[in-house]
Amino acid sequence: MANKKGLGRGLDALLDSYEPGKNPASLQEVSVYDIDTNPDQPRKSFDEEKLNELAASIRTHGIVQPLILYRQGSRYIIVAGERRFRAARLAGIKTVPAVITDREEHELLEVSLIENLQREDLNPVEEAAAIRFLMDQHNLTQDEVSGRIGRSRPAIANTLRLLTLPERVQEMLKSGALSAGHGKMLAGLDDPEKAERLAQKAAREGWSVRQLEEAVRLDALPRKKVSRRMDPEVRRTASAIRSKLRAKVAIEGDQEKGKIIISYFSKDDLMNICDAILGAEE
Repeated sequence: MANKKGLGRGLDALLDSYEPGKNPASLQEVSVYDIDTNPDQPRKSFDEEKLNELAASIRTHGIVQPLILYRQGSRYIIVAGERRFRAARLAGIKTVPAVITDREEHELLEVSLIENLQREDLNPVEEAAAIRFLMDQHNLTQDEVSGRIGRSRPAIANTLRLLTLPERVQEMLKSGALSAGHGKMLAGLDDPEKAERLAQKAAREGWSVRQLEEAVRLDALPRKKVSRRMDPEVRRTASAIRSKLRAKVAIEGDQEKGKIIISYFSKDDLMNICDAILGAEE
């Protein structure tokens, strides 16, 4: 792909010589009704409260930074500035300042994705999805993505692993119930059910990443049965019940609290136990 080095510069490469307040001729006022959002935009969720705050600011001060748009037929696609676009509509603004670029569409998509990743305002799952999309659509390796967004290759690999998590765990990452650090710890587990169980407990109890790491470690240890000596009186009681019912009987607990477990292995066993118990009540 041509101009890959330039693409790594993000929106500066699109704005070229634009300087706010010094080069107004590079701007156009575009109707909000002629603008479409980019369906490949990695950011899928927008904080409603923050959008309303931005809309209030736009009503007072206007839009300070222009949108970057790509012309597609008679309409425009947002390359950068979707949040400002949404807030402008909330504010009732009819037109927005924009820089119209004529770069090729595939180049613009790459720049848009890189810019979003560099701003670090995506949730962990959106970020992982954006990196995967960038790699798939533009035939990039993890090393190449690393150079474009300024993160190490291991960091890229760990982020991509979030996409292997169960859907419910990914939803917790999207909502902020769990952090990217929690997700990367859970992504190392081979058992999806275990990952979901630990994720729910971590979110419910507010575990730190270190606490989750310790829980993962303990969960991996082999479980040992705890041997407890039965109280002599409880043992005699269990033996008496066993003789009375002629069945397998176990008592878990002590003289104050516990449970009696009676086992049967056929319909006849069950009927005999019921007869013995009912007979004892009579």
